[in-house]
Amino acid sequence: MAAHIPRMPGDVLETPMFGLMQDRPLLISSMLTYAATYHPRRELVSALPDGTIHRYDYAASARRIAQLANALVAYGIRPGDRIGTLAWNGYRHFELFFAVSGIGAVLHTVNPRLFEEQIAYIVNHGEDRMLFVDASFLPMVERLSPRLPTVEKVFALSKDMNAIGEDYEQFLAGHSEQFDWPSFDERTASALCYTSGTTGDPKGVLYSHRSTVLHAMGAAQKSAMNLGCDDSMIAIAPMYHACAWGMPYLAAMTGAKLIMPGPRHDPASIVSLITNEGATFACGVPTVWTMVLRHLAEQGGSLAPLNRTTIGGSAVSRAMIDGLADHGVRALHLWGMTEMSPVGTVGTDTPEVLAMPAANRADIRAKQGRGQFMVELKIVGEDGARLSHDGEQSGALWVRGPWIARSYFRRPDDDLLDADGWFPTGDVATIDPFGYMKITDRVKDIIKSGGEWISTVDLENAAVAHPAVELAAVIGCFHQKWEERPLMIIQPSPGQSIDHRQLSVFLDGRVARWWIPDAVEIIAAMPLTATGKIDKRALRTRFADFRFPS
Repeated sequence: MAAHIPRMPGDVLETPMFGLMQDRPLLISSMLTYAATYHPRRELVSALPDGTIHRYDYAASARRIAQLANALVAYGIRPGDRIGTLAWNGYRHFELFFAVSGIGAVLHTVNPRLFEEQIAYIVNHGEDRMLFVDASFLPMVERLSPRLPTVEKVFALSKDMNAIGEDYEQFLAGHSEQFDWPSFDERTASALCYTSGTTGDPKGVLYSHRSTVLHAMGAAQKSAMNLGCDDSMIAIAPMYHACAWGMPYLAAMTGAKLIMPGPRHDPASIVSLITNEGATFACGVPTVWTMVLRHLAEQGGSLAPLNRTTIGGSAVSRAMIDGLADHGVRALHLWGMTEMSPVGTVGTDTPEVLAMPAANRADIRAKQGRGQFMVELKIVGEDGARLSHDGEQSGALWVRGPWIARSYFRRPDDDLLDADGWFPTGDVATIDPFGYMKITDRVKDIIKSGGEWISTVDLENAAVAHPAVELAAVIGCFHQKWEERPLMIIQPSPGQSIDHRQLSVFLDGRVARWWIPDAVEIIAAMPLTATGKIDKRALRTRFADFRFPS
């Protein structure tokens, strides 16, 4: 019987002819097996809390991961059980990434920088059976333990033992270094990561083996992070934040060296690891690079051989892009969300962009990046109509693809997607004819003044180009005449000062004059979320009663 030929784009074949290819499930364990087989001597390097360095290779890590898998199975961990971690980036955390998911259980990475109330909520909502905890977080877990009824065991990931924690190494001891990784449906849940809860309770994003493998394959492409076995990757992004942006999986899948900085995120330690371990690629939020650039300006030094870094979490200023370029590092904007695993766009160049004059090329590179294969983007207007990709029309940004969430864990009433399967990001954006997307605001952050829109993102980026401004945030506040006007909040650079008049003069010509804030507030320290972003909610609370001078 002949196959039905679809008559309209998007029709589904009623009786398709299937290909004659092998159908092996996409599983996380296959990445580890590949690394141990084809890149056995490639290093995994961890900075430990005591200042020492731990190093081993993929072959040795695979043996220990097999021991951990055997220990979990012997204890009685079953497919689908959640295993929680409160840990920094280190080799034992890396082992958990592969052992837990590899047996069909779910790795639940909990952000230790959240408030204790949020941590208790997340562990209980995830119904974790075990917690694997770095020593510095054991006192907090001990305080919370009476409120964690599902947690049966707590394991300490380092030798600084606390009364509540059993020893991780003893848990592994005596178990076989061989494990026959099971095969199962690639749609099986692999990891659970909760959003930071800036709006309401934290929400769980439940990744699958399929989504994780496809995400790693997409992120490794030349059009994205351009990773291979000749790279040395330093994962500054925490493993508890969207699985370190996929770095553990990317390292194993490509055979790259992986450098994990542990709890030492001060700029001197980061620079030392980059140079001593020969890092060629990095990932991290803008606040990390702000500190690194300041450290280099004050202390001197080099970032060699680092040649590129993805930066995500919030917009990257032109000043940061230029500052890293002065050290031979190409800053690649990365945009995404926990709900997107997290990669959505990456700011790599196309031939058309490389052919542009330098000024135009810099404008393109300051955007959030271009869409990647398997991630679809669309922008829609207030009426829901799809907008043109002309770089001018701005609208709500929606996404869909195989590594993007369709619902949240244990929230069956959530209806996230539209009728065509698109996920609302909460961002406002433009997309230009070359495919580069630019975030102009968050839906909840955008300011409407006198009926006209003001982009807080563009204002913030313009302000941090001033040498006296270390961090800048813009929020909308009530105005008697214009309904809402921008208030600029600034954390000055060390030893620097700035006022409203100086900033207004600096911004004149860089943004539309009617965008220039009517007031500037100077604060000693900018509030940050647990993932290193500026906490706009805290600022709105602090300045809730602010009134512009008449």
